[in-house]
Amino acid sequence: MDFDLSDTDLAWRDTAREWVEQRWPKSRARELEASGQTFPQELWDDLSEAGFHGIGIPEEYGGQGGTVFTQAIGARELSRNLAGLVATWLAPAVGGTLTLLAAGSETQKRTLLPLMARGEVNFAIGVTEPGGGTDILGALRTTSRLDGDQWVINGQKTWSTGAGNADYLVVLAVNISDEGRAAGNNLILVPRSTRGLDMRHIPKLGVRALASYEVFLDDVRVPVDNIVGPRGQGWKGIVQGLNADKVLLSACCTGILDGILEDALRYLHEREAFGRTIEHFQALQHKVVDIAAWRHTSELVAYHAAWLMTQGRPSASAATMAKMITSEYAVEAADVGLQLLGGMGYSAETDMQRYWRDARLFRIAPITGEMSRNFIAERLGMPRSF
Repeated sequence: MDFDLSDTDLAWRDTAREWVEQRWPKSRARELEASGQTFPQELWDDLSEAGFHGIGIPEEYGGQGGTVFTQAIGARELSRNLAGLVATWLAPAVGGTLTLLAAGSETQKRTLLPLMARGEVNFAIGVTEPGGGTDILGALRTTSRLDGDQWVINGQKTWSTGAGNADYLVVLAVNISDEGRAAGNNLILVPRSTRGLDMRHIPKLGVRALASYEVFLDDVRVPVDNIVGPRGQGWKGIVQGLNADKVLLSACCTGILDGILEDALRYLHEREAFGRTIEHFQALQHKVVDIAAWRHTSELVAYHAAWLMTQGRPSASAATMAKMITSEYAVEAADVGLQLLGGMGYSAETDMQRYWRDARLFRIAPITGEMSRNFIAERLGMPRSF
């Protein structure tokens, strides 16, 4: 069993790390969060120029190539400084790139993926409904019916991150058959400029410079060819992307743990109390070692889940477990880190509170830790509990 990254992976890791340090140090991420922006356009543009949006898109569709493992390495390096703002890159990659690669038509791939690779088109996911949360399909009320050569969509979505600046919303809706009955569900690309589409910004605890929205669809009409995948089978088109999302989020949490650890070590080395630097105090040393252990575990489970996915092996349980483990460790580590920094940990002038606020989201989305455990328990042969 070889745990070493390949020379190609190492070179990509070093390139991504150097880019983040030069272009988006932690100080710049803090400034961006304090700016009051609802979309970090300058971050998007920098990611576009550096080619990040093309990672994972095959060269035949204008991308840089690479696998989910390649994306996981990039996600980790970006998150070390950006924390939750990594969603500026990750959300469109999951909702757009991975969904189109899994279920898009050849025309959709050849038309949209080159634009995505260059950062000229952006996607947001419209899946969750106000009464649903984790129960995506059970709570699905948004409908889509065919009227001639157009889909007519009615309903409401929530927690659609980046929707206000997306070119397309990837909307999951009940498929209303020609006989007027619910028959599966559809995945449909809805241009943001479409008449009948309205949005409301949702203020939130973390990831403040990348807004999330409620989305209202009132007789929204889009061309029939905007459907992604076969009619009535929309969930199959997005589930592969959602599994990859868990893997990539586990890499993001590992990156947050990287940032927490380095900030804690730096502060303990510089801060003096009782005549010496506080790195000499055993109680604090033990807390830092805990963070390092959590980071080590997270690295192993995140990269293992990514590796399984690149091998084409069943990985839903591994992806779910990796996301569950790493998100819980990231939140716990950020809380410990905040305690280590004392008052400065609570200050917006440092990054520990930003790590804590951003990482807390990943224990909830896209699936809660509780539902992750339910899913894994079922895979272990126990009865379904929900």
